[in-house]
Amino acid sequence: MKPEHQSTAGQMRQAIALLRRAARPDQHHLGWAVLWLAIAALLEVLGPIMGKALIDEHLLPHHLDWPRMAALLAGVVLTGWIASGLRYLQLVRLSGLAMRSVMRLREMVYTHVLLLPMAFFDRAITGQLVSRVTNDTEAVKSLYIQVLFVMLDSTIVLVGTMCAMAWLDWRLMLIVLALLPAVLLIVWLYQRWSAPAVTRARALRSEINGQMAESIGGMSVLQANNAEQRFGARFAATNQDHYTARLSELRANAWLLRPALDLFNIILLGAVIFMFGHREMTATEVGVLYAFISYLARVIEPLIQITMQFSQLQQSVVASARVATLLDEGAAKEHTDHASHAEAANDGNAPAVAIRHLNFAYNEGQPVLHDLSLTIPQGDFVGIVGHTGSGKSTLLSLLLRFYPAQHGSIMVHGVPLDAIDNERFRAEVGLVPQDPFLLAASARENIDMGRGLTQAQIEAAARAAHAHDFIAALERGYDTPLGEGGSRLSVGQKQLIAIARALAGTPRILLLDEATSHIDSQTEQIVQTALDELRGKVTVIAIAHRLSTIRDADRIIVLNHGRIAETGPHEQLMQIDGGLYQRLYLLQQLAA
Repeated sequence: MKPEHQSTAGQMRQAIALLRRAARPDQHHLGWAVLWLAIAALLEVLGPIMGKALIDEHLLPHHLDWPRMAALLAGVVLTGWIASGLRYLQLVRLSGLAMRSVMRLREMVYTHVLLLPMAFFDRAITGQLVSRVTNDTEAVKSLYIQVLFVMLDSTIVLVGTMCAMAWLDWRLMLIVLALLPAVLLIVWLYQRWSAPAVTRARALRSEINGQMAESIGGMSVLQANNAEQRFGARFAATNQDHYTARLSELRANAWLLRPALDLFNIILLGAVIFMFGHREMTATEVGVLYAFISYLARVIEPLIQITMQFSQLQQSVVASARVATLLDEGAAKEHTDHASHAEAANDGNAPAVAIRHLNFAYNEGQPVLHDLSLTIPQGDFVGIVGHTGSGKSTLLSLLLRFYPAQHGSIMVHGVPLDAIDNERFRAEVGLVPQDPFLLAASARENIDMGRGLTQAQIEAAARAAHAHDFIAALERGYDTPLGEGGSRLSVGQKQLIAIARALAGTPRILLLDEATSHIDSQTEQIVQTALDELRGKVTVIAIAHRLSTIRDADRIIVLNHGRIAETGPHEQLMQIDGGLYQRLYLLQQLAA
């Protein structure tokens, strides 16, 4: 369930569970912080009591015992100084705990996102994910520093102050205690008014981030289609909705938090003075009046601080719920490797890929693949072609284990696909995507991808992909930064680096997802040469839009509406009069 559709209680439960999870290694720090808060609150309560003693025992009766008076004054100053020092120490400790928790939380969220199945990213929006990893986790920090600290501190001070007031005069304490139901009513009203606005504002903030990321990423398309004004209007509408939600939240703050409690403070002070004015007040009760007036500030101020934090608390709880919801997303299945399967994987006679009666549908009742069976021997170069929507990319996604096979089976080197552990599978299967993804890093880092490869291994992969020459010609060779998304390279050069990256992992199976669809004819010939050199060493499965890329493949498989329509080498398929492959090939020849 989305956070914006959850109840406040459900969001609070998620926030508490998330806090416990993030702060578990630092629980002892929280314990010390609470202890120091309690000691500081106790010392603050002692101040007015010592002030009462100074007034009642020395100033009013003119009993000027200077040593004792000096001791009481020193006690007031010393308790205040020690209380301030303890608050400083616990704030530093609590701030450190908060920052460590946010650090762990971000690592947890980022690591979890990396493990999510591809089906999640089919519906996820990049900007909103980034907002959860950055903004929402940062909001959790305020739960510790602003909300948790202030609420704990204020609650401890409030309890200590009420106990001291009860000891001084329990009847006056009951008058003060009568304020609490009114405060609870304000909190309840604030919760009812502000919670929907805060939740909506948080969701709209992520929507703003998502629209910004989407627009910046597709700026060339927006400008080419003269869509700047339309997208600007869409952004303005979302921004206006966010403003309206924040304004509603601010109105709740303005009406129900500090102004209301300031009014209660004035009423309470008047009630206490009125009570003292209608009773015979002895000299000893002047000190009690002083202490009560001092304590009133210590009662009202914590209540104000507690209620003022409800705005931040509401935002932090919503943010925590959004993070917790993301962490609750099911990670991709953790595959296990069985010994019997490992032995089968070493069987040189097993085909590289064996597919039996495979059926798949993204949406129930709308099948994409129908009873598909296919065997690809080791070392073969196989091309898969077909019209748009024929199931080529879906088959590739299943081979890459981005989606689980729903019906039927897929075997890789004699091992069921879902029985191979992730590390071994990713080492054995390489991918060259249609749109090469390059890091904003050097050519070396883009080929290595954190695998710790040697320079010789990186260069060997680049040579195999025919990328070494242009990389070596860069001003710093393999250490040359390529810019964001490889902006310093041509599309063809980026594709060759993507091939080198895949080959650097020494895969036994290489999958190409229309890897030549965006490159020029010269680069396509380079890719074809690289694929020919891999023949017999690596099993190559190429999803191709340009049929010239897979013309020399050992076998070409033609898909039509999720079924295998034709199969065979290029020459054989071209002899089928009116065949699907023949029509596709001739159409491309005419278009060229």
